[in-house]
Amino acid sequence: QLQASGGGLVQAGGSLRLSCAASGRTFSSYAMGWFRQAPGKEREFVAGISLGGSRTYYARSVKGRFTISRDNAKNTVYLLMNSLKPEDTAVYYCAAVGSDYVFARGDYGMDYWGKGTQVTVSS
Repeated sequence: QLQASGGGLVQAGGSLRLSCAASGRTFSSYAMGWFRQAPGKEREFVAGISLGGSRTYYARSVKGRFTISRDNAKNTVYLLMNSLKPEDTAVYYCAAVGSDYVFARGDYGMDYWGKGTQVTVSS
């Protein structure tokens, strides 16, 4: 089970850190990803991280502003979002998959999804 938290309302240029806590003892066996869905738009990939955290992947729209990380001892993956823009407004979801090849290939076929957390960036 995946539970995302940390969303909220922030002004443009501000920062937020999202967390996604996973239950179970196999968290370190999964690559993790963050996705988002804005109103009227399809869900899109934001960032991904490999099982051990040595490889990270980012969408072009967030590269240089967002940082994904994980703490396997705490079964948690994070998304630090800096320099937020109104176009970052969306519901953010975390997801798990057996290998980070999905991020490298760009097919983003995830195995498990959590409930989302709303991020709203005001201009």
